[in-house]
Amino acid sequence: MAHRDVRTLPKAHLHLHFTGSMRHATLLELAERDGIALPDSLVEDWPPRLSAADEKGWFRFQRLYDVARSVLRTPDDVRRLVLEAAEDDVADGGRWLEIQVDPSGYAARFGGITAFTDLVLDCVRDASERTGLAIAVVIAANRTRHPLDARTLARLAGQYAGRGVVGFGLSNDERRGRTSEFAGAFAIAERAGLLLAPHGGELLGPEHIRVCLDELHADRLGHGVRAAEDPELLDRIVGAGVALEVCPVSNVALGVYSDLTSVPLPQLIAAGATIALGADDPLLFGSRLAGQYATMRAAHELDDATLAGLARSSFAASRAPAELVAQATREIDDWLAAPPEMMPR
Repeated sequence: MAHRDVRTLPKAHLHLHFTGSMRHATLLELAERDGIALPDSLVEDWPPRLSAADEKGWFRFQRLYDVARSVLRTPDDVRRLVLEAAEDDVADGGRWLEIQVDPSGYAARFGGITAFTDLVLDCVRDASERTGLAIAVVIAANRTRHPLDARTLARLAGQYAGRGVVGFGLSNDERRGRTSEFAGAFAIAERAGLLLAPHGGELLGPEHIRVCLDELHADRLGHGVRAAEDPELLDRIVGAGVALEVCPVSNVALGVYSDLTSVPLPQLIAAGATIALGADDPLLFGSRLAGQYATMRAAHELDDATLAGLARSSFAASRAPAELVAQATREIDDWLAAPPEMMPR
């Protein structure tokens, strides 16, 4: 079948977690260097079989994530992770990346949340210069920690607004804690002019999305895919211009949907939603940015014009500078105007 290579389609990547962006080979190398024993699911059985259908399943997922985080021991390790994430995005057609990080998860080893944020931003600048990929940071709080910790991170994010940090998020298992209790942290971030991007609408459905909209004033939803279950809510999201960071491969891996054909991307597109496909945690799910476009093309028989529309949508949902968005839009048009090639199925 003749179609265009999704790897050369210009894209903005808006849902990529810091630790989860690590290359599998890098994880193995760093673990061997420091004698860190990895579970089989991160070695010969990689990518791991995951499910978050219950709390036990999410605990296993989180444990693997924590093990992966533990191999980052030095500033050079952090620098390598960011550079390799940028290289991988460029190889997949990335033009803009907003990488999400919770500094509190690294504070003990790297001198505190401010010192680690400084390190990450320095690594981001270096990786951007070396790869040509424009990169920004979204600081995310962990919903399994106290809401006061989230306020601390929101103030931290606000201090770096305009200096590499563009947004504030809320991650981890959305079934844990009370989302409304994080409203204070999001109010701090909102006053600082940051994009508000909590996780919602993946493990929980439409009612939790409403909480994210009403209490946290979300500009974007990390996932948000289950808005498709409530047409009235979906209309509200579209009307308000709230973007959805849809991560198809991780949705299936975590058991939100049984298979890729069940991911309701066509319904979201038909409703007029602003959508940015994202890889979430490639280290745990085994698929990077271009893979999200490729799997959705195959699962839903999307034509190249639809894929180009998704790519444009990803830039519309981003905090990328206007000139970068304009350039990327021209490149997307050029991609679509080029003749398709015979590509393997």
